[in-house]
Amino acid sequence: MSHTSREKSKLIARVRRIKGQLEGIERALEADAACVEVLRQIASVRGAVSGLTAEVMEDHLREHVIAPSDDKERHQGGEEMIEVIRAYMK
Repeated sequence: MSHTSREKSKLIARVRRIKGQLEGIERALEADAACVEVLRQIASVRGAVSGLTAEVMEDHLREHVIAPSDDKERHQGGEEMIEVIRAYMK
């Protein structure tokens, strides 16, 4: 079972909170809210997405790099993280 499957309800709850924050930004823009308020909300979403990303990355490292079932899985898990980090850093 994948670590994302084991943590599915917790991860989905975080995604739903982020979705609600994004909808709040949309409402603020539609209501012509002050730009500083919109920027605060954007910063909150960015922080929430970064937190979600960090959690999934950490779980991946723990399951597929630190405690894999074999060396092949460890190598593959490490290569996957390199790809993700490169994409994240763009």
